[in-house]
Amino acid sequence: MSDAIKNRYEFVYLFEVVNGNPNGDPDAGNLPRIDPETSKGLVTDVCLKRKVRNYVELTRGGQARYDIYVKEKAVLTRQQQRAYETLPDSLADADKITQGRAWMCQNFYDVRTFGAVMSLREFNCGQVRGPVQLAFAESHDPIVPMEISITRMAVATEREAEEQKGDNRTMGRKSIVPYGLYRGHGFVSAHLAGQTGFGEDDLTLFWEALQQMFDHDRSAARGQMAPRRLIVFRHDSALGNAPAHKLFERVNVERTATDRPPRSFADYAVTVDEAGLPAGVSVEHML
Repeated sequence: MSDAIKNRYEFVYLFEVVNGNPNGDPDAGNLPRIDPETSKGLVTDVCLKRKVRNYVELTRGGQARYDIYVKEKAVLTRQQQRAYETLPDSLADADKITQGRAWMCQNFYDVRTFGAVMSLREFNCGQVRGPVQLAFAESHDPIVPMEISITRMAVATEREAEEQKGDNRTMGRKSIVPYGLYRGHGFVSAHLAGQTGFGEDDLTLFWEALQQMFDHDRSAARGQMAPRRLIVFRHDSALGNAPAHKLFERVNVERTATDRPPRSFADYAVTVDEAGLPAGVSVEHML
C-alpha cells in the first residue's frame, strides 16, 4: 500500500462524441442531457465516474485493494458486511463504524477515490469524502440532439407476427449528437487523500482510466467517444498554491471554423497559457 499523495491537483478533461449519445436523460426519454438556457450539452459527474469504475474493474478485477463498491447489480449492504466480518464482535458500535470505514477505504478503489455514503442501517460504515471530485462536463458549443428512425426486421412475439401478417418490421428511434466537444473539470485533494489512503498508485490508475476508459465502453447508443486532452495542474504542496478557477482560465478552447457547425476536433484549437504560472504550480499534458 503506497502512502497517500502529498500534492493537490486540478485538471481539465476534453472529450468528444461523434454521432452518439454521451449521457442520456431518463426524465427526457433518454435524450442527450442539455442546458435549456444555453442549449449546451451536459455529461454528469457520475457518468464519468461510472466509466472510471468500469475501467478499474476491467483492468484490476480480482486484485487486492481494487474491488469496486458501486458496481452493476451490487447489494451495498453485502459489500459492507464483508468489512464487519473482519471485526471482533466485542467492539463498540462507534469503533465498528470507524474500523469498517477504514476497511472499506483500503479494499475498494472507488471508496477511497470518490468517497461513499455507507451509513446504512445494517453494517454501518459511515461516510467518506473522496479526494477526487468531478464537475459536470459541458459542451463547448450548443448541441442539436437528433432523433433518428431505425428499423428492426423482426418482432418479439408470435402474436406480433400474426398482427403484422408476416411483415415483421418494427420501428424505433435513436437519439444522437452529431458532434460535441465536452469540457470537464476535476479536483484531487491531498488533504482528503490522507483520510482515505488514496496513494500515488491510485492516482496513476485514475489518469490511466481517463485516457483509456472510452475504448472499453463502446455501445451502439454512445457512438464514437474519445478523450482529446488531459491537462493537469500540479501543486507542490498539499493545500495548493493557486485558486483552481484561475488555473482553469489558462486553458482556452476556440473554434477555428465558424462558418459551419463543428464536426471534428480539428475544428477547435486548444491552448494553455503557461507563462507566469503561480509559484509552485506546474502543468503536465497527459493527453
